[in-house]
Amino acid sequence: MRPEDIILKPIITEKSSSDMQEGKYTFKVAKNATKIQIKNAVESLFEVKVISVNTMIVKGKVKRVRAKEGKTPDWKKAIVTIDTNVGDIKYLAKGGKEVKVSKKYKDSIDEFMGA
Repeated sequence: MRPEDIILKPIITEKSSSDMQEGKYTFKVAKNATKIQIKNAVESLFEVKVISVNTMIVKGKVKRVRAKEGKTPDWKKAIVTIDTNVGDIKYLAKGGKEVKVSKKYKDSIDEFMGA
């Protein structure tokens, strides 16, 4: 599956907007997508580093139009936590030499709120 087929649309609610401060973004995803596929899709589409993915199935609601009763379809929701600390990583290499590696990822998803 292509990343565009996995991530269907962002979900913007009061709760998801407040979670954005912590680096958590909510998406409606394809029902057959796995956590690994969702992680790879978000990383390739938005150029961010994904730390974790939590998924859940949202059950459809019973709706009524005049005398007929029906049900909206079930759908899958994913809450993706991204790495918001984009500082340089330092570690000791061979011979005790300190090496600094800069991260090439963004610290937020700018396209999420239409910016």
